[in-house]
Amino acid sequence: MEEVNLLGIFISALLINNILLIRFLGLCSFFGVSGRIKASLGMSAAVFFVMTMASMVTWILYYYVLIPLQLEFLRTATFIIVIASLVQLEEIFMKKFFPGLYRALGVYLPLVTTNCAILAVAFLNIDYNFSFIRGLIYTWGVAAGYTIAIVLFSYIRERVELAPVPEPLKGYPISFFIAGLMSLSFLGFKGLFGL
Repeated sequence: MEEVNLLGIFISALLINNILLIRFLGLCSFFGVSGRIKASLGMSAAVFFVMTMASMVTWILYYYVLIPLQLEFLRTATFIIVIASLVQLEEIFMKKFFPGLYRALGVYLPLVTTNCAILAVAFLNIDYNFSFIRGLIYTWGVAAGYTIAIVLFSYIRERVELAPVPEPLKGYPISFFIAGLMSLSFLGFKGLFGL
């Protein structure tokens, strides 16, 4: 029963409640970095790392520091500080070891700090009252859903650049149409496994 529940949490976060296409969180990087597949994969890796680390650290801080000290009202500030610190560490690491990817992500790498999807996952793990393991499974599902959505979107955007799109629709207008259609397609997952 536990495995089915963990699988349900993962599938729900991955497809049914996709953070980008159903909850509409993290759209800044979704539209900004999705012009090329390579940049989308790099952003996905950055988001996956920060989201996972932030979820683990914020869960521990919330349950073992904030609640015992009755400082739950500092949750938002604490979570933002944790996320900002993790992004700074990741930025230093990427600048040193992956300079090409660092340049490709440009201004969007520091924007991971303000990516509301990462903060939302940290909040949702607490609000859903997940255990540490369930929160981690949920986080991985959200990060995988983010990856699927942004990579699929970037693949479609690369193909649309070669298509005869009317001039007024080129660029962001056609991107918004594509994102809307992708969102509608993900709505088809509602009710999957009774979730």
